[in-house]
Amino acid sequence: MGRFRRNRYEDYAQEFSNDENYNRAFHKVKRMKSFYTHLKVYLIVNAIIIVSRSNSNFMINSDFWNWHTFSTALFWGIALLGHGLSVFGQDLFFSDDWEQKKIQKYMNKKEANTNKWE
Repeated sequence: MGRFRRNRYEDYAQEFSNDENYNRAFHKVKRMKSFYTHLKVYLIVNAIIIVSRSNSNFMINSDFWNWHTFSTALFWGIALLGHGLSVFGQDLFFSDDWEQKKIQKYMNKKEANTNKWE
């Protein structure tokens, strides 16, 4: 963490240190920022690799369609997917309030069926 960000965090940490929701949100945002930085580096490096392997006639050049041109993008892409799932995957299918929403939905459905014949 940089000196500026550390000082800034310490200023706010005293104010919000007891607020658990703030701390959870702060760490979530830090993880998201880390993922987006990882994605940006992935795109830049792989663009450089692909452009450096291409010539003016890259569609005809057999070196461009070589395994070594795209292997870095493939394996790093798998790692990037894992990083993305670790950051966003927790809320992908079952968010924090998913269970509560389902319970409320079934309770409302049951209540509607109960009051249907009255």
